[in-house]
Amino acid sequence: MYNNHNILYNDNNISEVPSCETMGIQRGVLILVGVALLQWAVPASSSCKGTDGRPGEAGLAGRDGWPGIRGDKGQSAPPDVAAGPLLKGAKGKRGPQGLTGPMGYQGDPGEEGQSGAPGPTGSRGGDVNQARIVIHRSAFSVVRTLNTYPQNNQKVIFQDVIVNTPGDFSLSTGIFTCRVPGVYYFVFHAYSKVSMCLRLKSDTLSPTVLEFCDYNSRETGQVLSGGGVLQLTRGMKVWMEGFRDNQPATVTTDTQEKKIIFNGFLVFPTS
Repeated sequence: MYNNHNILYNDNNISEVPSCETMGIQRGVLILVGVALLQWAVPASSSCKGTDGRPGEAGLAGRDGWPGIRGDKGQSAPPDVAAGPLLKGAKGKRGPQGLTGPMGYQGDPGEEGQSGAPGPTGSRGGDVNQARIVIHRSAFSVVRTLNTYPQNNQKVIFQDVIVNTPGDFSLSTGIFTCRVPGVYYFVFHAYSKVSMCLRLKSDTLSPTVLEFCDYNSRETGQVLSGGGVLQLTRGMKVWMEGFRDNQPATVTTDTQEKKIIFNGFLVFPTS
């Protein structure tokens, strides 16, 4: 019959093996002994609390709170305080005059005044037929339509008249004669398929001349223009001439289409 013990058999002897209940009691005794030794080793005054941490950083400012409700109405002031001083003070000195204010709006027109006395009789006027306004005019525009080359150092003669008022330009001579002293403007335009040279001459320019050339190397139609402003006295003359410069000699025999327009007019009289 067995009790709470196990029996171990071997070749030499028989040993008794402790049971589980006995081993559990032994383990509990060992734990109690360990706890007693730990309490004896650590002084009674020591504490198991850890060190304090650092204070935390200040937080952000909070938002403004909602407006409070309106308070109750206060009590009325005593009668002597509410009424103020009962006696009126003496009148002060007159202050300085203020600045002038802005100007007001214009008023309505007043009533019409009485008619004035008649003025003295004026002197007798002249005869209306004797009055005369002089308007000076002088202008011309003429055209040379010949296909022949203008002769060198000879006056250019024109065939057609566009304007010639009142007739100061002569077609037969090619000369403009000044009738009204003043400042004039003269200009010409010449169309040709060969090289051409033209000059503007006048008594007032002598010995100076106004010369203009166009050298046509492609034998295509080109326009030569020139002009000037001249101050003339009565009887002075203005005309145009052809002249030889660097153009080849063969141009003088050319008979292709050519056209020269000569214009002039009075800008303003000087007397």
